[in-house]
Amino acid sequence: MHHGVPPGRGSCPLTAPLSFDIIYTDYHGLQQMKQNMGLSFKKYKCRIRVIDTFGTEPAYNFDDYANLHGYRTNWGHWNLNPKQYMTMFPHSPDNSFMGFVAEILNNTEKKAIQSSKVNNMAVVYGKDANMWKGKAKYLEVINKYMEIHGTVYYQTHWPPEMPMFVKNHGLLPQHELQRLLRKAKLFIGLGFPYEGPAPLEAIANGCIFLQPRFNPPHNSKNNEFFRGKPTSREVSSQHPYTEYFIGKPHVWTVDFNNTEELASVVRTISTTKVEPYLPYEFTCEGMLERVHAYIQHQDLCDAVFLSWPQNDVRHFPSSPNATSLFTFPQNVSGLFRSPNVTKLLTWPPISSMQLQVSTTAQSCTDACQEHDLVCEPTFFQFVNNKAIFEQFKFICDSVESEANHLYPAFEEIAQDCYLQKQVLLFSCAGHHPKYRRLCPCRDFRKEQVALCKGCL
Repeated sequence: MHHGVPPGRGSCPLTAPLSFDIIYTDYHGLQQMKQNMGLSFKKYKCRIRVIDTFGTEPAYNFDDYANLHGYRTNWGHWNLNPKQYMTMFPHSPDNSFMGFVAEILNNTEKKAIQSSKVNNMAVVYGKDANMWKGKAKYLEVINKYMEIHGTVYYQTHWPPEMPMFVKNHGLLPQHELQRLLRKAKLFIGLGFPYEGPAPLEAIANGCIFLQPRFNPPHNSKNNEFFRGKPTSREVSSQHPYTEYFIGKPHVWTVDFNNTEELASVVRTISTTKVEPYLPYEFTCEGMLERVHAYIQHQDLCDAVFLSWPQNDVRHFPSSPNATSLFTFPQNVSGLFRSPNVTKLLTWPPISSMQLQVSTTAQSCTDACQEHDLVCEPTFFQFVNNKAIFEQFKFICDSVESEANHLYPAFEEIAQDCYLQKQVLLFSCAGHHPKYRRLCPCRDFRKEQVALCKGCL
């Protein structure tokens, strides 16, 4: 792999100019670069962006902490700024959402699709026969109302996992699968694969997506697929993005074990009309807008971790109670100066920040989402201050500063307040029954969740 970087081995100074500003790679590329670049890897690693489908949380990314606290996995532990990991969907606010482009239809194609929809036709998401294992009883319920089609590869024998009533087309090339989706009314998720592009493509082709809800949610402790991945994310359905950011009428998330509910939803779907729909963030323009904003504004080589002017609480608006929304007044940006740099943090703009306090055992990701906001880890540095505890009327018997991915947080029983000591551990993820967390949230643009309303 050629990336035009001087190797910088031994103690030789790095003299050759860099031939790139940013390099996009994956975990394997990162490993190769580390092996081949020597000293220059350390010097320039802030310019790397790692394409990372499922996300890497700060607790797994910070090597010493991961080793000490049981978060060590084969992935992660690179000590990067967590924003350098770029995910396929906006599920881990500690990372940056890169996304992808799905095909969008023009108005003529949309009209043609809507007139050719077959109301009782369903296509199953899953081209590997193993994905169908143990799913016959759900498919029997759906088959009462819909004709079910599959696209499972088989050479000679009918795949034993697939019920005989399914019309199987075999493995289809992309354009023929597209044609099938354009006719079908329903696209059925069987629970695996997780978080792929197919449901978005189906919804963009005018299908309704039906998927199972996971109760309890799947995570790295209870699920083989997520075991060893550098995230403790709780996955509530096969495709949480479509569940939370699209929802009804295009997406129905159902307990498949409740056959009455499943039958009722399928009956409703068969009479529900929807237009083909693709969220702006997955269009070509949406992705270009987002990636352009990152390239223009996201300077991860600038180690400006700002801090509040200590012990100055005059600019905090008064709060009637501990759970009320905390909003920074627009005119205080001048206070956000770094102790050693004259530069201000300008992106995302601080005016988009709203502070929430989580309930006990709640992550900042969830605390923000509950208020239709997203957690913004860049802003943790502004709330990592004992004055914020006072602002929310938390009585601190003591204020400790420690390296912990749950801090800043308040422990209600002992009435202790904890501040974060290690900037790499500021994290939207993570929750614990002992702590209520201080959570910096921000607003976001509809269908462009990576950017706040004032980000462009």
